[in-house]
Amino acid sequence: MQYRLSRRGISRASLRFVAMLASVAACVMARPAAARAQDPGAEPSVYLLTMGPGDQVWEKFGHNAIWIHDPVRGTDRVYNWGIFDMSEPGFMRRFLKGRMRYWMQPMELDRTLYEYSYFNRSVYAQELNMTPAQKQALQEFVTWNAQAENRYYLYDYFRDNCSTRVRDALDRALGGVIRQTLEPRETGTTYRWHTRLLLGEFLPLYTGIQLGLGENTDEPLNAWEEGFLPLRLRDQIRNVMVFDSTGAAVPLVKSERTLFEAQRPPLPTEPPNRLIPFLIVGLLVGGVLAGLGYLGRRSKLARFGFFTLALAWTLVVGIFGTIINLLWLATDHWATYRNENVLQANFLFLVLFVCLTGMAFRARWAGTKARHITLIIAGLATLGFFIQVIPGVDQVNGEIIALLLPATLGLASRTDRD
Repeated sequence: MQYRLSRRGISRASLRFVAMLASVAACVMARPAAARAQDPGAEPSVYLLTMGPGDQVWEKFGHNAIWIHDPVRGTDRVYNWGIFDMSEPGFMRRFLKGRMRYWMQPMELDRTLYEYSYFNRSVYAQELNMTPAQKQALQEFVTWNAQAENRYYLYDYFRDNCSTRVRDALDRALGGVIRQTLEPRETGTTYRWHTRLLLGEFLPLYTGIQLGLGENTDEPLNAWEEGFLPLRLRDQIRNVMVFDSTGAAVPLVKSERTLFEAQRPPLPTEPPNRLIPFLIVGLLVGGVLAGLGYLGRRSKLARFGFFTLALAWTLVVGIFGTIINLLWLATDHWATYRNENVLQANFLFLVLFVCLTGMAFRARWAGTKARHITLIIAGLATLGFFIQVIPGVDQVNGEIIALLLPATLGLASRTDRD
């Protein structure tokens, strides 16, 4: 990947890079002299590298990789499972279908550190306690995985991503001890909880993802599953114990060092709660629709305002409703399955949009059909509200209901009053 850097940018990046290299040197030199010796008996050292969030949406979840420092081969390789190419033929089709193709690619340590320092993203290194046999097994696996015929995999945002690939590679080399330790531990979080937490600052995206995620993402996570997030994996492996070459129990994390600390605000600790703001917007839209519909029988201006807002609202909700319908029925995005929000937003809004257009031009057929469609839409939305009391209906979609239900009821109160 190439970047065009300004002179000022080069200067800042260079200073950060020099600081990072000094930290890396200290990290390597902190090992015993015998282990640093360039002889056939010198062992590689294995680190979990964890990168903090960046500015782009897809960087908010952080990143990680495996760094293997091999004094015998004289290499410092970083094995990274987060590579994709948006210009690759068929990328958008696979993205929409839920079958994105990522791959693993080894990179030199200095290039990795330079890129993350330039983009002001923190980098943390955890040296891992692994036996020589475990290190060899890991090195053989990542070497095999980096081969052209083995590097590709189908990416899943939650269950098979750059972080879970790192977690699984380490767990495989360690004989399953990471999974055995972390799987029994509950976290009190969910996939949706973490998504809301990390994307809360992007209001339109936050709303769209809240609309699109289904009930599957509200299932409680254990510490192993929470490893889909690099920063959480970094924290969780601190609790893992392993056996060294002598059979003694030791922490998996031998030492930790911050290679670069980004100048960024601290990460939030709780996701935003937008129930009240969304409810206010929903009540406002519903109230305006009901008011304009009532006044529209005597005022052409009010009638124009009613149809303008009603058409805009039904078109937007209908488009997004159709998308979440298709995500559930026609893609491999499992996280969008069993989505109760289809009761609040669905393709019927597009049918209503057509009927309202006919009503705006006083088509004879439009009024009755609009009334029937509106009653169905309002009934489904109301059902979506009341089923929340049913045991086992556990989707966290109160914000979406608060936003859409009042507007739907306001629209339904006046649609047949043309």
